[in-house]
Amino acid sequence: MPFFDLRWQDLPDIFIVAFIIYRVLMLLVGTRAMQLLRGVLIIGLIGALANILELRTLSWIIGKVLGAFIIVIPILFQPELRHMLEELGKGHLWRMDRDEKSTDIKAEHLTKALLYCKAQRIGALCVLQRNTSLKEVWRTAVLLKSDITEELLISIFWPGTPLHDGAVVLDQESIVAAGCYLPLTEKTDISRWYGTRHRAALGVTEITDSFALVVSEERGEITIAVGGLLSRPLSENQVRSICNHYFSYDGGKDSNFMARLRDEIQQKWPGGISND
Repeated sequence: MPFFDLRWQDLPDIFIVAFIIYRVLMLLVGTRAMQLLRGVLIIGLIGALANILELRTLSWIIGKVLGAFIIVIPILFQPELRHMLEELGKGHLWRMDRDEKSTDIKAEHLTKALLYCKAQRIGALCVLQRNTSLKEVWRTAVLLKSDITEELLISIFWPGTPLHDGAVVLDQESIVAAGCYLPLTEKTDISRWYGTRHRAALGVTEITDSFALVVSEERGEITIAVGGLLSRPLSENQVRSICNHYFSYDGGKDSNFMARLRDEIQQKWPGGISND
């Protein structure tokens, strides 16, 4: 349709469709479905290029693969699609910003749980998931998908409970799983004072973009592992700042969150990141 044939109704029509697509994509950010969508787009681009170059066999194969995705996607990603529909039903499609009150509550619950474990010398390891899915970590653990509360976190790490030895994986909405066993770092130059929890925190942050908060039961200290590096002991304000950063982070607005976090640890906070 030529440009001069556009009706005035077409402009709001285009805007509404673009807005809906944008909000749906924002709901998928950080999920496996988003990673799948990226893969489908890459395959689609390869297929388009194959058509342009008249690579008939490759075009035929890609066409069949994309056709199969129509059936496979709803089956493999039923949880993600259900979650997306639930979010739409809650009105999150139209909400542009995070619920700041809910964000502050989650950050405060996690902060208080970590500080309680520190005061009581209870060992704890919380892995905060970002863009890289940690399914390989929690798929063999105890799946919770529960609200983030101080009481539940303390109960999980309480000595003698079945899950206290493993790590807890959280995302920005819930406690995903508990009793998770993480890959240990292969570094040999870290201090002998660091135990299994610290080595596990380093290990998971070496292979993912997540970061891990560790409470040492021996020394009563809280440290953070970022990108395979371990910080010195954190103060209460530093722990609270990290938790607030995490739960208020929005990938659509701040793509440099991890860089900012590392920068704050290295420059603003005493001690910086260390392997000592």
